[in-house]
Amino acid sequence: MTSLSAEADDAPAPPREAPQRRRRRWVIALVVAALLAEMAFAMVSTAVRQSPTIDEPVYVAAGVIYLTEHDLRPNAEHPPLGKLLIGAGAVLTGPRPGPAFTGDQQAAGRRLLYESGNDAQGLLLAARLPVIALTLLFGLVVFAFARDLTGPAGGLAALALYAFSPDVIAHGSLATLDVPMAGFLLTSAWLLWRARRRPRLFLPLAGAALGAAVATKMSALPAVPVLLGLVVASVWSARGSSGRRIVDGVAWAAGAGLVAMAVVWASYLVVDPRLRWTAPPGVPDIDGPRGLAAAWMPFPEPFRDGMRVQFGFEDLRWTGFLFGEVYIGSRWYYLPAALLVKTPLGMLAMWTAGIAALFAVARLRPAALYVLVPAAVLLGAAMTGARDLGVRYAIAVPMFLAVAAGAATALRWRWTPAVACALLLFVAVSSLRTYPFYLPYSNEAFGGPSKTRLRLHDSNADWGQDLGRLADRLRDRYPDERVWLAYKGSGVPSHYGIRASDPLVVPPGQVRGLLVVSGSWIAKSDPRLTPLIATSEPIDEVGHSITIFRRP
Repeated sequence: MTSLSAEADDAPAPPREAPQRRRRRWVIALVVAALLAEMAFAMVSTAVRQSPTIDEPVYVAAGVIYLTEHDLRPNAEHPPLGKLLIGAGAVLTGPRPGPAFTGDQQAAGRRLLYESGNDAQGLLLAARLPVIALTLLFGLVVFAFARDLTGPAGGLAALALYAFSPDVIAHGSLATLDVPMAGFLLTSAWLLWRARRRPRLFLPLAGAALGAAVATKMSALPAVPVLLGLVVASVWSARGSSGRRIVDGVAWAAGAGLVAMAVVWASYLVVDPRLRWTAPPGVPDIDGPRGLAAAWMPFPEPFRDGMRVQFGFEDLRWTGFLFGEVYIGSRWYYLPAALLVKTPLGMLAMWTAGIAALFAVARLRPAALYVLVPAAVLLGAAMTGARDLGVRYAIAVPMFLAVAAGAATALRWRWTPAVACALLLFVAVSSLRTYPFYLPYSNEAFGGPSKTRLRLHDSNADWGQDLGRLADRLRDRYPDERVWLAYKGSGVPSHYGIRASDPLVVPPGQVRGLLVVSGSWIAKSDPRLTPLIATSEPIDEVGHSITIFRRP
C-alpha cells in the first residue's frame, strides 16, 4: 500500500490544458450565440413593424407563383432561387394567391398582399424570415472564415462587425435578394480558402455556393471568373510541388463551374421541369458584346432573357441624389460615397486596419486574394451601373470586409486589443442607437439617421418602409385632420387606415391641412411638390423617412 501510494504521489498531474480548451470553446460559442441572438432580435423586431419596401411585393408574389403555378414569367429579370426561398416562407402561411399571373408583377404583388384577403403583414413577415435565417447563417460563415485566418479573436471581431452592421441588418430583414446573393458568394470564397487543404471536399461545395449566388441575382456574374480563378489558386496551394498543379487547377475550376451551372439550371427546373417559356413583352433587343454575352450564357432561356431585361435597365437614365444634389444618370463615385455615409465610423477604421494587416502579416497575404479581390470586383462592377439607388448594390462590401477586419487582431502591437475592443464598442453603440431605423442609418460624422435624407435617397433612407408607422402617428397625433399624401412605396395606404388625397393632381391652392411626403419625393425636387413644401411648415417626421408638413 505504501509503495502504491508513493507511486501515486509521484505520478505526473493530469494535463489541465484540455479542460481549459473546452471552457474556452464554450465561451467562444456563447459569444457567437449572443451576437447572432442580438442580430436576430434586431432583424425580426424590425421586420415585424416595417411595411413592404418597393421591391418586396414583387419578389414575394413571384415566389408564391413559382411554387403554386409553376410559372417562370413573374420577375424574369432575376433568377428564381432567392424568390423560391422567400416564397417558401410565404406559402407556409397558406395564402390565397388570387387570379393567375397576367404580366404586371407590381399588380401581382399588390393583389397577393392586399386584395386576396390575406394578412398582409403576417404574409410579409413569413416571406422575410427565410432571408433573416440566411443572414444569420452567413454570420457563421463570417466567423468561421475570419477564425480560419486569425483564430477565435479575429472570428469574434469579424462577427461583431457583421452582427452590428446597420446595412446588413436593414437588408437582411427584408424579402429581397441582395444579402442572399452576397452571402452565397462569401460562402464560396470561404470554401475555396478551406480547399487549400482539402480540395476534394470543399471545391464542389464552393461551386454549389457560387451557383446559388448566380441563381439568386445576376449581379453575382462578375464574381464568377474571380472565384473560378481562386479554384486554380487553391489547387495550386494544395498540390505543393506537383508539376501538374496548373492542369489540375484548370480541371477543378471547370468542374466547379459545371456544379455552379447545374445549380442555376436546377433552380429553374424546380419551378417548371419542362421549362416552358415565352418571352414576356418588353424584353429588349440587345446588340453588340452584351447581346452576344446574353446569347452565349450556358443557362436556360429565361435567364438569358432576364439578362436582356437587366441590360435594358442599364440603358435607362435614372434619377440620382447625392449630398443634396439631384442629377440624371450615374456617378462612378456614388457607391464609395454612400458607403462612407452609411458605415459606422468604427467599422471604417476596422476595415482599414484589417486590410493593412492582410498585406503586412506575411502569413495572411494569400487571404487577400480570397477576401479583398471578390469584394473589389463586385464593388467595381456595381460602380459602373446606371442605378445610383443604394448601398444594397454593394452589400457584399461590409460582408467581405468584416472578414478582412478580423485580420486586424493579428497585428502584434501592444495596444491592438484595446483599440480593437474600443472600435467594436463604438460600432455596437452606433448600431444600437439607430434601432429600429436601420434602413436610414448614417454615421455620426454625417448627422445620424435623421440627416440621411439630406444626402441620400431611395433604399438608403426611404424605401416605403414606414407606412404602418405613419398610420399610427396620424391616428395618435392628428386624428380627423385632412391628409394629403405623396408616398413612394409599394404599400397601400388605405389598408393601414390612412385616408389621404393626392396633392399632385389638384391645384396647389386646394392643398390645406397635413402634407405628408416621403423622403425620396423630397429628394427628387419634383416641381409639383417643391412649391407646396416651400410654403409649408415641417411639424413631424416618421421613421426618418417621411416628413409631415402643415399647410396653412
